[in-house]
Amino acid sequence: MPSLPHRLVQALDRCNAAHPWDHNAHYHRWILRQLPHRFGSALDIGSGSGDLARLLATRADEVSGVDSDPVIVAQARALTPEPTAASFTVADALTELPAGPHDAITCVAALHHLPFTEALDTFRGHLAPGGTLVVVGLYRPRTATDHLLGAAAVLPNAAVGWLKNRGCARPRPASMTARTRPADMTFSDITEAAREALPGARLRRRLFWRYTLIWRHLVRLGHRPARPGRQAPGLRRGGDPGASADRPGHL
Repeated sequence: MPSLPHRLVQALDRCNAAHPWDHNAHYHRWILRQLPHRFGSALDIGSGSGDLARLLATRADEVSGVDSDPVIVAQARALTPEPTAASFTVADALTELPAGPHDAITCVAALHHLPFTEALDTFRGHLAPGGTLVVVGLYRPRTATDHLLGAAAVLPNAAVGWLKNRGCARPRPASMTARTRPADMTFSDITEAAREALPGARLRRRLFWRYTLIWRHLVRLGHRPARPGRQAPGLRRGGDPGASADRPGHL
């Protein structure tokens, strides 16, 4: 006879299968809070079905979503109404990104598909001075903290899925049909490599098996913005460079 913990795990698996929800979309509004109210160009790398790119288009003059999967790019285009300031392209994230420079670059659940340091160097090269890079990624749990945080997310994961689906069984949303793969880097390895590639980057473990990375491309002393008269993308109204900083307690 299966043990109680084993039966509990089986019940949670059945609940999650019946009430799926997108853990990445959980962080989309948080991503918007890290960005200025208005900015020029945004680049969403690994854009999937386009949910985040369409949100960014409510803030940006233009948004380019890129993904290597032609099937999910076709879905993104079909789901995007006209007129929307977001466009989607099948492209390699290391060699075929739109040149930019971009005021905001986002990458959600895609960085672990790429060579980590090479990808961050590429993103940095496409980011405008004063711009912001925001990553929501996956990591391989190794430490006690990792496993405790993962265990703490199990019951909320089932509860959120049940509430979002109003207790009804639902098929997976389009955003969950993209190709997936497990993460192979631990959080400590990610932190060390990210801070070497992007000095000053801020990283945090998050609920629902995710971490976040924020890096701002600081404007050098004496640098003149390419578009005069625009507020520097890294600043909010009032000129406080920390106004959009990662605030403790926000998921």
